[in-house]
Amino acid sequence: MGKLQSKISFHSTKYRADGSVEKTGPGRGVQQHNPVHADAVTSVAALKADLCVSGGKDKSVVVCNWRSGAVLRRFVGHEHEVTKVTCALDSNRIFSASRDKTVMMWELHRTSGPSQHFPGHDLVVTGLAVSPDATQLCTGSRDNTVCKWDVETGGCLGRAAVSRNLVTHLCWVPGEPYVIQTSEDKTVKMWDSRELRVAHTFPGKQHIQTCCDVSQDGRYVLSSSSGFAGEGCEATLWDLRQTRSRVREYKGHFQTTTSCVFLPRGPALAPSIATSSYDSKVKVWDQATAACLATACLEGAGPLASLAVCDSSTLLCATFNSGIHSLRMRNGADLEELAVF
Repeated sequence: MGKLQSKISFHSTKYRADGSVEKTGPGRGVQQHNPVHADAVTSVAALKADLCVSGGKDKSVVVCNWRSGAVLRRFVGHEHEVTKVTCALDSNRIFSASRDKTVMMWELHRTSGPSQHFPGHDLVVTGLAVSPDATQLCTGSRDNTVCKWDVETGGCLGRAAVSRNLVTHLCWVPGEPYVIQTSEDKTVKMWDSRELRVAHTFPGKQHIQTCCDVSQDGRYVLSSSSGFAGEGCEATLWDLRQTRSRVREYKGHFQTTTSCVFLPRGPALAPSIATSSYDSKVKVWDQATAACLATACLEGAGPLASLAVCDSSTLLCATFNSGIHSLRMRNGADLEELAVF
């Protein structure tokens, strides 16, 4: 999908409260590390304070230090590209899904192959969500099914099929037995993991819903949308606890928005979210007003596939053409690129 760019042009755009636009010049020097994947990076997740896990079209799952770009572990076992990676934060267990229809669990400090397999889907696995206590795993696939697994035994605890439910993403609600799911049927669903049934379906959108995230307080859900030429391409905030209705939309991308995440609230910072898109841009938004606070254009990176939150100011972005980029919010209104690896 293209080699790591030797130089990546970067600029940020600030949106003032009066609606005017201020463009800044090139960012500070971006550290260039050796690429951790030999092909497009499809998914990235935060593992520990300084560690991230990523999966790619090169079929590998990689654990690396996102500050230095140093690779700690490389797991190889899937027969086709890795579609999703996830983990319980601060745990030693990593989960990966693949186009080979399988899900595997890896141990950070284990030297051999996968410590657990979760077979059972008939098509590519496109959703992974691990419970907060890391004892259960939910998986979703293009075969219209969602499955629940016992992490220790690898046993399937339940399987549910919903017509036309081509899963695109899964995430667990913090502290609750609920799992949020996006789908190609243009809906966002809430599953009760105890009975593995759909507890609620949010109003359908106009385009495929590509990704979802849940706020740490469990009050809100984010979903992102496919689209083209600015039609669709938005992120949507949903009320999870009360009316379960649409709260607001975040519009500004010009191609499919592939990932959306809540950012931890930092000192003196208003709640905010981040999105990434096929238009090679990462945007940070004020959650309450939907104002775009900052935009990073990763020129030469190609489509952006996935976002991960490291801390209250640092984001990782997986790209098709130029590996993984680390970005940092500065003063709540500037998005600075730090490194590429």
